[in-house]
Amino acid sequence: MLTVVNPDEPTPVTVSEGAVSGGSLIDEIVRDGARRMLAAALEAEVAAYIAAHAGELDEKGRRLVVRNGHAMPRQVLTSAGAVEVVAPRVNDKRVDEVSGERKRFASAILPAWCRKSPQINEVLPLLYLHGLSSSDFVPALQQFLGTSSGLSAATITRLTVQWQDEARAFGDRDLSGADYVYLWADGVHLNVRLDEAKLCLLVMVGVRVDGRKELVALAEGYRESTESWADLLRDCKRRGMRAPVLAAGDGALGFWNALREVFPTTREQRCWFHKIANVLGALPKSAHPGAKKALAEIWNAEDREHARRAVAAFKLAYGGKFGKAVAKVVDDLDELLAFYDFPAEHWVHLRTTNPIESTFATVRHRTKVTKGPGSKAAGLAMAFKLIEAAQQRWRAVNAPHLVALVRAGARFERGKLVERPATEQRITETAAA
Repeated sequence: MLTVVNPDEPTPVTVSEGAVSGGSLIDEIVRDGARRMLAAALEAEVAAYIAAHAGELDEKGRRLVVRNGHAMPRQVLTSAGAVEVVAPRVNDKRVDEVSGERKRFASAILPAWCRKSPQINEVLPLLYLHGLSSSDFVPALQQFLGTSSGLSAATITRLTVQWQDEARAFGDRDLSGADYVYLWADGVHLNVRLDEAKLCLLVMVGVRVDGRKELVALAEGYRESTESWADLLRDCKRRGMRAPVLAAGDGALGFWNALREVFPTTREQRCWFHKIANVLGALPKSAHPGAKKALAEIWNAEDREHARRAVAAFKLAYGGKFGKAVAKVVDDLDELLAFYDFPAEHWVHLRTTNPIESTFATVRHRTKVTKGPGSKAAGLAMAFKLIEAAQQRWRAVNAPHLVALVRAGARFERGKLVERPATEQRITETAAA
């Protein structure tokens, strides 16, 4: 046995030799300290409760609120591991005048049925979302926490029911107070374990007037069809969403047809990430290095004029042999270069749907580990919680103060504001109002 003496504590900490040989001495000390602190806090809480009601007596002059020994020992999972708790009990003989029932002492520190600390309750679903299968919780965390209590697969799986309720509440929220100036839209397909068909998620991420990125909508669709996108856009409009100034997405016709129907004034920007992949798919691999460089000269050009010159050079170099690949760029040229009409600081954000692609890399990783969610409803809820967690790390767009000017109708050429000073002042005041 090993004894660690603290001069401020009357009782030394005793640790078994097995714990020391296993290299967990520090964990044992931390857990013992946590147990002592928790016991002291519970004793102080009960003492304060009894003292507060010390003046309440029955007809024989005896106190109505007194100590009543201790409850049976129980283990509580904390961030320090499993801690054994022996909570003091209170005998409260007072009767509620309204309900006629006995009053009960309820600990704010350790509720009656608490078996895990709130921090553990937050960590478990986070681990599940980021790839730890529900069946792996017990072997992965039992040694770390010192117990497997409360770590069953059923305990973790029940959390998805709560996530589904949160996802539904998110889908019904009011959008009249949120003004999204820019919008990214994309469809993401996930495998579903218990269903033959894949889950198609329609995702929209927007930029508010203050420059912050935010998840706008997440819903199940049918193969990114026009009707599915139109239903989602109409629902957002019904809940108060204004027409965005610019929407960015891939070349799928479903979204664009729906956008023209619901928000006809919104301008269109094709995603260069998807466009490059489509162009390279129509070229032999030997031509990929040169084509990538030529396409970069277009989307990374100094301004629209230089971009059009780069398009002409790309057409001259590849049009003779690979007309299909060149047509993919030329046919959508106006939509591919729409971002040049906006602030130069925003170009890097508007050229692609990267905010959605990068976020859903985590979702795909999670579904790959677990071979897909068990149902479409569970998949939607899981994706919502993952995006909700990722959203906290999203940074605002560059030069966020310019977003309000875009919403107010300011004109930009070569990425620079060209309105006259008086007009600029009027737009600024309008945006700030």
